[in-house]
Amino acid sequence: CFLSLQKREISNFDYLMYLNTLAGRSYNDHMQYPVFPWVLADYHSETLNLTNPHTFRDLSKPMGAQTVERKHKFIQRFNEVEKNLSAQCHYCTHYSSAIIVASYLVRMEPFTQTFCSLQGGSFDVADRMFHSVKSTWESASRDNMSDVRELIPEFFYLPEFLTNANHFELGCMQDGTVLGDVQLPPWADGDPHKFILLHRQALESDYVSAHLHHWIDLIFGHKQHGSAAVEAVNTYHPYFYGDKMDLNNIKDPLIKSTILGFISNFGQIPKQV
Repeated sequence: CFLSLQKREISNFDYLMYLNTLAGRSYNDHMQYPVFPWVLADYHSETLNLTNPHTFRDLSKPMGAQTVERKHKFIQRFNEVEKNLSAQCHYCTHYSSAIIVASYLVRMEPFTQTFCSLQGGSFDVADRMFHSVKSTWESASRDNMSDVRELIPEFFYLPEFLTNANHFELGCMQDGTVLGDVQLPPWADGDPHKFILLHRQALESDYVSAHLHHWIDLIFGHKQHGSAAVEAVNTYHPYFYGDKMDLNNIKDPLIKSTILGFISNFGQIPKQV
């Protein structure tokens, strides 16, 4: 199938969906929703240059290692094994979870109700809501040590999730901004359809086609766990590796319930393919 990808017999989008399906991820399970990569790093230019390598995210590195400073901080965490960690890992949060999926799609039902349910019955504090593609990228790639989220397939085909067509009262941010439609990069000209079009073109670009296998290694392949994951700064809390844990052998119901709750709330590593 990867040979078909190289020959352009299958799109990058379809190939990623195929891998997600093989790994047991599905639209029917918010805890194991299909995961897609951030492919761009340029959310500030007036025009999007898909021939410039600097336009793109480094697909060979996980979100926690997109900057040198951030990478070193997570390596330090791994080496120090902070007191509040129960196991040695780089990341205590995950790149895909039910709350991440619902937060991206919060402007559309039934995800609005799903999000509120996960938040205890109401929307989150406005400043923490998904409101800007640029600020979300900056949080996940640089600013927030508890944020290493990736994307979902809808970022490449569904402009409707970027608009507050249902006029939900999502709150007001500290700077006075009332949350409504998602703020788009300048190159999208405020048009969700243009954003999706250009974002999909970026996914199918020559650069991404040439480098996508590196990201696949991190999420679905040999750099997912073990020594290769340590070297790639790509290890997560052991509870995230659901298929590596034999829950049937855990006799203590409290421990088993804790593990299942952890996975439910924070995410799960895909099955290795």
